[in-house]
Amino acid sequence: MNRRDFLQTMATRTVAATALGFAAGCGMQQAGVAPEANEAMAQDLPELTWDMPTSWPTALDTIFGGATTFAETVSALTGGRFTINARAAGEVAPGTEVLNVVEEGAFPIGHTASYYYVGKSPVTAFGTAVPFGLTAQQQNAWLYDGGGLELMQEIYARRFNVIQFPAGNTGVQMGGWFRKEINTVADLQGLKMRIPGLGGQVMARLGVTVQTLPGGEIFQALQTGAIDAAEWVGPYDDEKLGLNKAAQFYYYPGWWEPGPTLEVEVNLDQWNDLPEFYQEVIRASAYVANMTMLARYDARNNDALGRLLDSGVELRAYSDEILAAAEEASFALYNELAEQDEDFATVFEQWQAFRSRIYAWHNINEGSFARYYASKLS
Repeated sequence: MNRRDFLQTMATRTVAATALGFAAGCGMQQAGVAPEANEAMAQDLPELTWDMPTSWPTALDTIFGGATTFAETVSALTGGRFTINARAAGEVAPGTEVLNVVEEGAFPIGHTASYYYVGKSPVTAFGTAVPFGLTAQQQNAWLYDGGGLELMQEIYARRFNVIQFPAGNTGVQMGGWFRKEINTVADLQGLKMRIPGLGGQVMARLGVTVQTLPGGEIFQALQTGAIDAAEWVGPYDDEKLGLNKAAQFYYYPGWWEPGPTLEVEVNLDQWNDLPEFYQEVIRASAYVANMTMLARYDARNNDALGRLLDSGVELRAYSDEILAAAEEASFALYNELAEQDEDFATVFEQWQAFRSRIYAWHNINEGSFARYYASKLS
């Protein structure tokens, strides 16, 4: 093991220990179990091996890495007694069917993005991201301390027999790859684009023909012209998928995913059968994966963007016309969905109130600081 790998391993273990302490403080101490008893307890716990389907190709070491970070942390915190094998999209289940197979009990656990399942219920979009929603920092604040996770967990348990935990975030995403320039809403008419979730529904309202494809299928569809545009994550992952070799124009920002959370989803029956210690390990390991993935993307994306630009990619900002039309269409969609789905209405009302408060606060602190440095870069 080289020095870099050693330091990364030590950092992960430190974060894991901290996270388990956090989980223990939240749960195990309430049950009368002292944190120092954790190691002794683990010796008496069952040996389990679970397969975990994911929505990600293994080539993407950041997003699939969220699943492996989670699995490795579970193993480390249980002394290898609880093993979770992360499986690539399509290996044991289609990448956009993870929630379905976990709900059915075909697999006890999965790692996915909840907005792939808006066809089951539009409320699932809030678990990942909604257009013009929350940044990663704001999303974490809503989930962990703003009541969002409790609210969503109650809905998942009732509707899907699943309990879920944040287990990754990509940060603000890019706005996608296009084979031609788009400057106006009229330029979007009839465009075939890969984009999931409510962002896809908003694009459809702007005239786009929407398709949902797993990450591993995007390059071929874009290269062959089966689609005209596609979004995935951001420079680091997009470069690995080779999307710059299939389209020339790279747009920003990804207004439909300002801070998308990925989830570990556990079948509720399997969850209830777990020892409490293992439940807390899953909570803590998901937390580690959530923080680690965001750090990796933030650390790697800018260098990757530089390489893409050096390769001839043309960077473009969405026009104010497109952004304004997309925002208007987004909130019109939310209001319609709230009228149709009681759970969506409940979450939307709570989420919107939180969004207003945290936007106001971040405009004062984060926003003013960012604006100052933006003026120095321009």
